[in-house]
Amino acid sequence: MSPVSGSGRLVLAATPLGDIRDASARLIEALETADVIAAEDTRRLHSLAAALQVKPSGKVISFYDQNEIGRLPGLLESLHSGATVLLVTDAGMPSVSDPGYRLVAACVEQDLKVTCLPGPSAVTTALALSGLPSDRFAFDGFPPRKSGERKRWFAPLATEQRTVVFFEAPHRLADTLADAVEVLGPDRRAAVCRELTKKYEEVVRGSLAELAEWAVEGARGEITVVLAPAPVQETPDLDTLVAEVKQRVADGERMKSAAAEVAEAAGISKKTLYDAAIKSS
Repeated sequence: MSPVSGSGRLVLAATPLGDIRDASARLIEALETADVIAAEDTRRLHSLAAALQVKPSGKVISFYDQNEIGRLPGLLESLHSGATVLLVTDAGMPSVSDPGYRLVAACVEQDLKVTCLPGPSAVTTALALSGLPSDRFAFDGFPPRKSGERKRWFAPLATEQRTVVFFEAPHRLADTLADAVEVLGPDRRAAVCRELTKKYEEVVRGSLAELAEWAVEGARGEITVVLAPAPVQETPDLDTLVAEVKQRVADGERMKSAAAEVAEAAGISKKTLYDAAIKSS
């Protein structure tokens, strides 16, 4: 469906991660001309505008996680009235682990125009700098704060065949990497990228064990972690798995439970292995 006649437009604009020179000419123009600027932090928005020597002509309002839902009706009303609403977050691309998703979804639902001024993103910047495969990757946001939940969060990544990018707070980095070592093993390759594009930019590459040891001393700044794909595991042939099941049965296990455990570890169908084991008995 086409946008509502006479409606305004929502503009998502990427802002510099740290180096002000990464601001695009289109961002500068949008800051000057937007009717409404919805900013994650209005103080940082005014600092950005001052650094760019821009004086916003539109209304500046706050738009962050805690007030995002409450702001939606007013912003949608402005858009329906024909206003241009510019959405910016503290750094990087709006709606990527930052406010914005709900507003975009509401605009799509109401057939309001949404466009984007692309630019800096910590996700793709870290991925490019990591030295890890970048042809296929996933972004997983922030890990849970509690260790137990975090370990469960890491568990599916044990077999993930894509590079994975996630954010972490600096004061939790050491604990998070220690949990990653426990769940994913010490040898999985990774990179910790901090303070991207800023004066103290640093990229530390190595195994999870090496990075966990490095992080114990403490890391500061904005943190992005890039995790290498899981090594491809060769599945043993069916005869080998059947032999393992039969050995476990000989040691006193029930055929069904032995076949289920061996199949799960090998990543094959439990029924296939159980049927093959029964047939060979």
